[in-house]
Amino acid sequence: MTVAVIRPVAIKIDDDIKERVKRLALARNRTPHWLMRDAILQYVDREEKRETFRSDAIAAWNAYPATGLHASMEEADLRLEKLETGEDVEPPACHV
Repeated sequence: MTVAVIRPVAIKIDDDIKERVKRLALARNRTPHWLMRDAILQYVDREEKRETFRSDAIAAWNAYPATGLHASMEEADLRLEKLETGEDVEPPACHV
């Protein structure tokens, strides 16, 4: 079992943000430390997902000239329409 090592880190924030964090922490019955740690975790999770999406899109774009594989706009629109209605559908098959 791996034990996570937690080390303190200092950040510099202005007094206004510090007071806002304190007020929000009090309203949520949490500590400012908990609130800031949670905010950082949410940010990192979101940005990692965004980076994965971006790198996948770049890889797909770079593969297109080599393979010619694609889905048409109509196929993509049809899938999006079905997803909007709550239907769980697979992405259209890529073709040349």
